[in-house]
Amino acid sequence: MADSSDRTSRPTSVSVPAAFAPGTVGGAAQPVSRAVPAGAAHLVVDEAGSGHPLILLHAGVADRRMWDAQMEAFAARHRVICYDLRGYGESTLPDEPYAPHDDLRALLDALQLPQAHVLGVSMGGTVALDFAIAYPERVSALIVCGASPSGTVASADIRAGWDAVNALLEAGDVSAAIELDLQMWVDGPTRGPDQVDPTMRERVREMEELAFARALAEPEPETLDPHPPAAERLGEIVAPTLVLVGDLDFPQKVEIAGAMAAGIPDARLEIITGTAHLPNMEAPQQFNHLVMDFLNEINARGS
Repeated sequence: MADSSDRTSRPTSVSVPAAFAPGTVGGAAQPVSRAVPAGAAHLVVDEAGSGHPLILLHAGVADRRMWDAQMEAFAARHRVICYDLRGYGESTLPDEPYAPHDDLRALLDALQLPQAHVLGVSMGGTVALDFAIAYPERVSALIVCGASPSGTVASADIRAGWDAVNALLEAGDVSAAIELDLQMWVDGPTRGPDQVDPTMRERVREMEELAFARALAEPEPETLDPHPPAAERLGEIVAPTLVLVGDLDFPQKVEIAGAMAAGIPDARLEIITGTAHLPNMEAPQQFNHLVMDFLNEINARGS
């Protein structure tokens, strides 16, 4: 989602949709939802499963619903926790300065979790990288997908896309802005909409509609960026790391994935073919297999 400074109001309460209430579907336990404090914010969290904690951080074009195809699979071996970042989904966005990676620390503290595996896609991966550098003792394994470390300067083609989205927003054409964002981050730079699963594409559109509505309606608090940024500190990451990227994502994203795998001491790279920026939604079985194989290896190291 493109950034917007045109925000005028904010929500004062959090509601949890019935779809995420405790229950069972097909014999499988549904995630349990609750709101967890982080500063003045309330982060809406879904939890499922038991075992070593696994945190899921969503992309900027989505919210915690993007993990629907991962929750049950990962909960077979882990206590899986996904949440809406501030200003997304059902989490609140109070008018206070904040750092997203500090929200993650607050969440772990509130849940009394000394350590967790951390997985983030896109913006969520940026948060995960900042967290792994700021709080290395809290991360037992790190997985990032389609992420850029904080401090990265976006390539010209990405900046041009953001500028076009913002121009449409300024013109009041929110639907066209969302469609262009989908072309950038769901279709990718080399495909058309007809080459992408329409159900998945519409699922992202639903999340984008909420994200854009909130971005246009709420005040923009100050985000406290890490200094120095993660782009200058990759060598400080001590957690074993899996770097994932779709081969149909923007070329800069593929290049950054390779640079992260080379710059993080204990890292490996896996390229997910036939996918763009959201491989967990576009190829969930392949994504889940790569993640679980990696985490099983990490869990075995500690046994």
